[in-house]
Amino acid sequence: MTQEIEEIPLEPPVAGSEVDTLIGSLERSRRLFGWKTGGLDAAGLNQRLAPSAMTLGGLLKHLALVEDEYLTRRLLGTALGPPWDAVDWDSEPDWEWRSAASDSPEEVYGLWAAAVSRSRVNLRQVLSEGGVDQPVRLDWPDGRGPSVRRVLIDLIEEYARHLGQADLIRESIDGLVGEDPPAS
Repeated sequence: MTQEIEEIPLEPPVAGSEVDTLIGSLERSRRLFGWKTGGLDAAGLNQRLAPSAMTLGGLLKHLALVEDEYLTRRLLGTALGPPWDAVDWDSEPDWEWRSAASDSPEEVYGLWAAAVSRSRVNLRQVLSEGGVDQPVRLDWPDGRGPSVRRVLIDLIEEYARHLGQADLIRESIDGLVGEDPPAS
């Protein structure tokens, strides 16, 4: 079983280890999300598909938060950094969704890319210390300690949910459709 992330896979292996399959699935989702949200200006990032208030900019910022929440706070047990540490989440539980409209495209793309980069480093570190069976460093409120496997599956599931939404929003913006980016 591979314990380190050697390179960023384009998709899960056809017949790989559990770790390689989980990481491949996550990386494929990240790649597809980057393609579905990429190359837009502020108007594109803030366009809504009625009746939803969701935007691609909001999705980018939300998934940046999710990356940091799952693979920094939960995985390592460390506090979230900027901009998350300055938010009063009790009074603004959906802050990342609403505040994205005030951010430039460079800010939201950069925030998501930086969170993904941190997540890769953190995951590489934890996997080098043991496999996916080991507990993460932040227990759930009820005291249970989820495994690295569970946190990875939760993150993959989060991307899966939001990729479908991104598909529909992006198609409404400029007609971009498809399951995979064009071959480069």
